[in-house]
Amino acid sequence: MTRVNINPGVCGFQTQVRAESEDHQEVKVRVMSGCKAVQEMMAALGDTFDAYELCLAKPGTGPLYEYAAEHFPAHAGCPVLAGITKCAEAECRLALKRDAAITFVETD
Repeated sequence: MTRVNINPGVCGFQTQVRAESEDHQEVKVRVMSGCKAVQEMMAALGDTFDAYELCLAKPGTGPLYEYAAEHFPAHAGCPVLAGITKCAEAECRLALKRDAAITFVETD
C-alpha cells in the first residue's frame, strides 16, 4: 500500500490518498478530501483504475483530468489530481516513491 498526503495550498482542502495494487496493473485508489469537487469525482469514477491509463497518459489526459475538465470549477493549478496520480504510479511501480513540491520563492 502507498499513501500520500496532499496540501493543496490556500484552499486548505487537505487530501489523503491510499493506493493498493496486487498486480501493478489494476490499482484501487481511496481518496479522502475536504474538496467537494474531488469527492464528487471519486464517487463518479469509482476507486479502481487501469494503472497505465491513469498514470502513463499524456499530461492533462486520463480519467481524472478528463473528468475534471468537464466538471471541476476553473482551477488549473490544483495539485490534487497530480498527487492522486503520483500515489497510484508509485504503488504500481511506474515511478519511485519520491516527494514532490511546489515552493514559492520571494523576490526583491
